[in-house]
Amino acid sequence: MADLRLTDLHGSLTDRALNSMNFLNEISHHYPDAISLAAGRPTEEHFDLDDVHAYLRRFADHLREQGHDEPAVRRTILQYGRTKGIVHDLIARNLEVDEDILVEPESIVVTVGCQEAMLLTLRALRRDPADLLLAFSPSYVGITGAARLVDLPVVSVAEDDDLAVVVKSVRADGRRPRACYVMPDFANPSGLSLDLAARKRLLEVAAEQDLLLLEDNPYGLFPADGVDRMPTLKALDTDRRVVYLGSFAKTGLPGARVGYVVADQTVEAPDGSIGRLADELSKIKSMVTVNTSPVAQAVIGGKLLANDFSLVAANRRERQIYAANLRAITDGLAARFPGGEISWTVPSGGFFVVVTVPFPVDDVLLEKSAHEYGVLWTPMSHFYDGDTPIHALRLSCSSVTPTEIEVALDRLAALITDELVLSGAGKLDL
Repeated sequence: MADLRLTDLHGSLTDRALNSMNFLNEISHHYPDAISLAAGRPTEEHFDLDDVHAYLRRFADHLREQGHDEPAVRRTILQYGRTKGIVHDLIARNLEVDEDILVEPESIVVTVGCQEAMLLTLRALRRDPADLLLAFSPSYVGITGAARLVDLPVVSVAEDDDLAVVVKSVRADGRRPRACYVMPDFANPSGLSLDLAARKRLLEVAAEQDLLLLEDNPYGLFPADGVDRMPTLKALDTDRRVVYLGSFAKTGLPGARVGYVVADQTVEAPDGSIGRLADELSKIKSMVTVNTSPVAQAVIGGKLLANDFSLVAANRRERQIYAANLRAITDGLAARFPGGEISWTVPSGGFFVVVTVPFPVDDVLLEKSAHEYGVLWTPMSHFYDGDTPIHALRLSCSSVTPTEIEVALDRLAALITDELVLSGAGKLDL
């Protein structure tokens, strides 16, 4: 007899969103010989342990330059740190240099990855059962899972929906939309981006409907060749409508697990005093992770200092790799599927391509692909609510070589061809 019943634990533990991340991580370990076009992790081509030591030393030198004596330098890096973080001022400078975002350092909370930034923000916003989160669909599974953990329902907004209409509709039902989650640049999983007009319209709707926007921007530094970077929503925001969720996983060092949230919105207390949303988030963080590893922060801070606060400059090599790999995938798909039976997105940057096929794509098919064909990818069903069959899969270009891409696409083409026959859709015109 089991010591506990799953039905007696929090309801989120049976939610598909929480199972997705573990399933997708575990399957790669079960099939280590399969080529993975599933992982959204950054390239490891330029990882160097010596860099970690160099960044630590650079940050320690920075503290000395700021007037810290040696005991204070050691204490800052090796002891428990302030809940909001120790590199918030450096992050503020990075945002100014790379994104033209001007915020006070005290409006930033340094988090354990961007995932914690999401959790803290949603926990603060969820007040009562009427509250909900809007999210453009398909949505990153991490935001959906975080919402489930804090009992915040998620209402999907289709890409062609009018956000204002959706807001009015849910309010008419007696519910309260607290925020809308959006990834404007090379979104995970769709790979698509919002143009400038769409960004400005989002901000207009947010102001008109008194709504916050949660902007997640892990891929914005990686446009394809010849593509200009777009301004973030936060850079365009003049009304403090945007809570900006940041991560150094793709641009700094994933193993450091350092993210942040820019929460410069004002909060009025019952006594009439005015504070920052960032201060409220830090209260929650103090009861969740206490503080983000100062050692990890020092590594990221050192990288920012070593690159004059510009991660655009620090990631030039990585941008070239991702752009070339993205082109290799889209060109490779065109070469293998010339007949029009299969379609795919052609993003203007980032990591992801979505392939649409004439048959349902699920975890069972992924297992078959890994076991029998030696290639991994991600079923798009993980990014939608509900049980409606989804006829699409996501490919990632970020952590593979051009040679691996060619072999993986050959294997994927074999799988798709065989599945077309099995589903009765016929053979591809190859």
